[in-house]
Amino acid sequence: MATLAFQQSEDKVLKPIEKLVYERPHALDETHTHYCPGCTHGIAHRLVAEVLDELGVQEKAILVAPVGCSVLAYNYFDVDGAEAAHGRAPAMATGLKRVNPDSVVFTYQGDGDLASIGIAEVIHAAVRGEKITVIFINNAIYGMTGGQMAPTTIEGQVTTSSPLGRDVAATGFPMHIAELLSGLPGTVYSVRRSLHDTRHIIQAKKAIKIAFEAQLQGLGFSIVELLSSCPTNWGMTPTDALDWVRDSMVPQYPLGDYKVVDELKRKRGRK
Repeated sequence: MATLAFQQSEDKVLKPIEKLVYERPHALDETHTHYCPGCTHGIAHRLVAEVLDELGVQEKAILVAPVGCSVLAYNYFDVDGAEAAHGRAPAMATGLKRVNPDSVVFTYQGDGDLASIGIAEVIHAAVRGEKITVIFINNAIYGMTGGQMAPTTIEGQVTTSSPLGRDVAATGFPMHIAELLSGLPGTVYSVRRSLHDTRHIIQAKKAIKIAFEAQLQGLGFSIVELLSSCPTNWGMTPTDALDWVRDSMVPQYPLGDYKVVDELKRKRGRK
C-alpha cells in the first residue's frame, strides 16, 4: 500500500510522488485465507511474519503447525514447516531444534491443541527449557470441531457442549496458560497480549519479537499467549466478538508479563 503525496518541482508544478507505507511481509505467503470473517488468526499470522522479516530469520525458521483451525498454518508462512499430531507440536519442535540448533523453531497452537490434548507436551518442553518459541492462540473455544468447551472457556460461557454455560463446579476453572508456564524454571518469557484493537495488536507484535529474541539468545522456552476472537462459534458479528474479547476475556485473562528473565529485560532496556 502506498500513500500519494505531492512535491513542487523547479518549474513550480506539483508532481505526485508515492511513499510505500505498508506491504506484505516476505515471510507471509500470498494465499487466500480459509479463516472465518472476523477471525484474528490472520492478524496473528501477519505479526509473526513481520517479526521474522525484521529479525532476518525467515530462511532459517521452521514452523510446527497444530491440529485445529490453524492446521493449515504452513500454507501461510514462506518458511520450512512440519505438521504435528494433535497437541504434539512442542515435542516435534524440540526434536527439530535439537538437530538443527541454528534454526529458529516455533509452534503456532490453539487452546484446544495446546491446553487440552497437548498440555503435557508444552509443560515438559518448558520444564526442559527447550529453546523454542510458542505462539498460543486463546479464543476460549474449540473452533474447528464445532465450538465445544475448551480448557480456556470462561465461566458461564455458552458452547455446544456447555449450552447452559460453563459450570466450574462440574468442569473446573478456566486454565491460565501464561501464568502456569511462568512458574516453570525452563521458561524465560511468558506473557499474554490481545488482538482486539490496534493498540493491543502493536503490543502483541512487540511481545512476539521478544519471544523470538529469547530463542536467538539461546535462553530457553518462550511463549506468547494471544487473546483472539472466534465470531462464528461465539455466534457474534466480528465487531461484537472483538468487544467480547475486551469486556469478557481480558478480565478473565489479565494481560501482562508473567515471566521475563533479566537477560531479556536488559536487552530491551527495561529496569
